[in-house]
Amino acid sequence: MKKGLKIFGVLALASVLFYSCDQKASTTSEAETSGEGIATGDLKVAYVYTDSVINKYDYFKKMSEEITAKGQRFDSDLQSRARGFEQEVATFQQTGGNMTPNQARAKQDELVQKEQNLMTYRNNLMQELSADEAKMMTDIYEQVQSYMKEYAAENGIDIILSYTRGGAMWYASDAMDVTASVVEGLNKKYADTSTAAPAAADTTAKK
Repeated sequence: MKKGLKIFGVLALASVLFYSCDQKASTTSEAETSGEGIATGDLKVAYVYTDSVINKYDYFKKMSEEITAKGQRFDSDLQSRARGFEQEVATFQQTGGNMTPNQARAKQDELVQKEQNLMTYRNNLMQELSADEAKMMTDIYEQVQSYMKEYAAENGIDIILSYTRGGAMWYASDAMDVTASVVEGLNKKYADTSTAAPAAADTTAKK
């Protein structure tokens, strides 16, 4: 899902980090002088394939399936309404000649209003699906960002880059790739959270 790729832009850096002895010495000197920051050579950097994190995240899979199913229900309902309207128009075209001018104009106005209502209904359905998708992506962003902080702290990582096709990072060693580990941990946390929620609800109900 291409939209999903955009939400992780905050994790990306403007350029790939390059190290050299001179840079390390210079940065270290500046850090010692200012009392702030960290020497570049001391940073522990990792990266994840953004599309893999999204597509393999169980929460994303679950919510995508629900939104797709909802869209299919909306589409079926809309098509049913559209067929009913088309049939009504066809009937009017066949029998309109038997109506008085006033009756014909009234029926035409009624059909115009129904067509406008159908268009409004369709737009409302599309807006609802769009809102659902936006909320899903916001939730994913917050969940992944929160987990990335935990993962970085647990593994002593200073920077986690986002590796995307056409992004700022053209190459990085496979040894820095923590995608699989992040996905595994992210899904485990989601599974634990999903399992704990019903349990808490059951306990409350028994009380």
